Amino acid sequence: VQLQASGGGSVQAGGSLRVSCAASGSIFSINAMRWYRQAPGKQREMVAGITSGGTTTYVDSVKGRFTISRDYAKNTVYLQMNSLKPEDTASYYCNADIKTHDNLRLWKVYWGQGTLVTVSS
Repeated sequence: VQLQASGGGSVQAGGSLRVSCAASGSIFSINAMRWYRQAPGKQREMVAGITSGGTTTYVDSVKGRFTISRDYAKNTVYLQMNSLKPEDTASYYCNADIKTHDNLRLWKVYWGQGTLVTVSS
């Protein structure tokens, strides 16, 4: 199983970006999918999550600005980021709880590689 993140880049404060993360491989089922971020010198924090049923959760600092969504058919999770601020600058990572065809009893957490988002003032 691989999670491939894409869509990062540089934007001025107040701008928007959308990052995507597509899961591929021998996937039987995906439960929750999440976005984390890590800024230089800081701990990784969870930014947003979405359950298999579509329930979403956000860290307070992004509420009202970021929207997480998923395409079940494409095994892809998105993070639409609006009204970006310089403090949103970080590498953004996705993860997902996945069952694979060779082990239907176990949910395992898989991580994607980071995609860098830089917001300038």
